[in-house]
Amino acid sequence: MSPSSLRPYGRVAVGALVLGLVAAVPAAPAAARGARGGIAWAACGERLECAQVQVPLDWSKPRGRTITLAVARHLASDPAHRIGSLLVNPGGPGDSGIAEVFSRGAQLDALTQGRFDVVGWDPRGSGSSTAVSCFASAAERAVFWGDLKVPSTRAEEPRYLARTVQLAERCGQRSGDLLRHISMADQVRDLDHLRHLVGDRRLTFFGESNGTLMGQTYANMFPGRVRAMALDGIVDPVSYNRGTAAALADGLTDTDEVWDRFLAACEAAGPSRCAMAGQGPVKPRVDAFLARLRRTPLPAPNATPPGVLTYGEVLTLAKYNVPAFPEAWPLVSGPMELAIQGDGSILKDLGAELSSDPVRLAFEQNVALTCADAPSQQAAAQWPGVVHELERVSRIGGRPFGWVAGAPCASWPARSAVRYTGPWDARTRTPILLISLKYEPNTPLSAARRVERRLDNAVLLVQDGVGHLTEKNPSACVDAALGAYLVGLRTPARGTVCASDREPFDPAFGQPLGQG
Repeated sequence: MSPSSLRPYGRVAVGALVLGLVAAVPAAPAAARGARGGIAWAACGERLECAQVQVPLDWSKPRGRTITLAVARHLASDPAHRIGSLLVNPGGPGDSGIAEVFSRGAQLDALTQGRFDVVGWDPRGSGSSTAVSCFASAAERAVFWGDLKVPSTRAEEPRYLARTVQLAERCGQRSGDLLRHISMADQVRDLDHLRHLVGDRRLTFFGESNGTLMGQTYANMFPGRVRAMALDGIVDPVSYNRGTAAALADGLTDTDEVWDRFLAACEAAGPSRCAMAGQGPVKPRVDAFLARLRRTPLPAPNATPPGVLTYGEVLTLAKYNVPAFPEAWPLVSGPMELAIQGDGSILKDLGAELSSDPVRLAFEQNVALTCADAPSQQAAAQWPGVVHELERVSRIGGRPFGWVAGAPCASWPARSAVRYTGPWDARTRTPILLISLKYEPNTPLSAARRVERRLDNAVLLVQDGVGHLTEKNPSACVDAALGAYLVGLRTPARGTVCASDREPFDPAFGQPLGQG
């Protein structure tokens, strides 16, 4: 396949792959009308309402300084049989609960038979709530980072490390007081306050990825207040609380296996569905390309602006855009094949998208929330060694994850005023439903099994598939089990394994069964 015939794949991919990182988040109204259920809601879309809620900055000082939580809900479509509110957190940490309600509220409403208002919020420190920001403007942020990319060589590491030290200092200068009060213990008290404001005696909660840490923290702080709790993409809180390096290492456990499954699925799909297939075994070709790139950057003559593509840039794209999103595998194969053939232009443009201001701001907030609950046990001078150890865990994800998501924590200027560090074995009245894909690049199945054993009352549902979160790899079996649990409090039999609806590279991947 010639480079010119590959370009349609790539130009589609530039827009599609970044969608998983930053969602368009509608701002909550500055003033709301029509108080109902303890929150003054205002219409902000079809069956959608938005509001702002004031909460204490420091929950130990309830009459002290307050901060704002931006909140949204999708109204139950069967209000006559409404059970209550389903509070949702999409993870991150720091992903927008408002965006979750806007994008998935109708889907979650259908899954639960219209019996719940679906309520989401931007956690403190992020999004449209009172948020961490380390720069006064997008322009200041752009100047700070300049053309700096994830290091490709050890010789480049000191410059990047110095910049992360400076970033931590800036975050402390601009958001110092807030940084001490954004831990999961603080967020869980916000969650319990929202539960009270929406009028629910006990919590019904759906958390994904880092939202599973929120759920486990709530269940252990307030076990008697849980009605139902479904968690998808399980974080092990014991590993997480051991510090930044341990948290990142646990999350990287299966990243390379999923990457290899991407390459194997590409080869099986053939060149009509995967641009890298049809020219010999795919994995050796990709491995050889990465080895060449590690030694020498690749020309990117048609990038905007033209330049070279580095090893660090490709690993960053691979970690953040590929294993977690099987729906994007056909799209990413085109730019990858172009790069294998010698033109890194489209991958370079994708890297520019990852350097956009919304993505960089989201990463700032993600880092702040990570450091709050998984503070680094290593100083900045030791961090390059941590990254080298993470590369032994994952050749694909260790370098970008270690530098982007972890390095600033080694210099972080604040420690949380309150952290919840266990115990993690509280018994809730209803079993907690744990859900995990079998091949999970961000939250491995092994973590879900540890959590199931540790919790006193939990059931693990496994989906035989790849990707991060079952939403990214639909399964009618998982949807039926999740709906039955949230509505009727019925858990699947222990040991249940659900099939995925379709395999990656199927042109109908992601569509409901019976379509496509």
